[in-house]
Amino acid sequence: MKAALQIVGFSVLLMAGTQAQAVDAKAAEALAQKSNCLACHGIANKIIGPAYKDVASKYKGDKTAEAKLIQKVKAGGSGVWGTMPMPPNSPQVKDEDIQTLVKWILSL
Repeated sequence: MKAALQIVGFSVLLMAGTQAQAVDAKAAEALAQKSNCLACHGIANKIIGPAYKDVASKYKGDKTAEAKLIQKVKAGGSGVWGTMPMPPNSPQVKDEDIQTLVKWILSL
């Protein structure tokens, strides 16, 4: 009986965590829209810049990816995905929003 309750409790926590992630993903996508990120980047398709799923795939397993991408979003840059430069997004996008966006992109 105790084991059954533990399994049920674990299942509830797992479902709650999944729902929380879905809410976070929706909030992050809304933040990307509000910050005009989706004018140049699609989630699954390249627009001007790379698709976010391609970015996530490229940096999968790279423990330094989050810090690198936060800096890239803040300062802008070019050359990694082609010749089209990405303009700097700081100071118009707050640092904590950039961190949220990068974490979301890497989770895709």
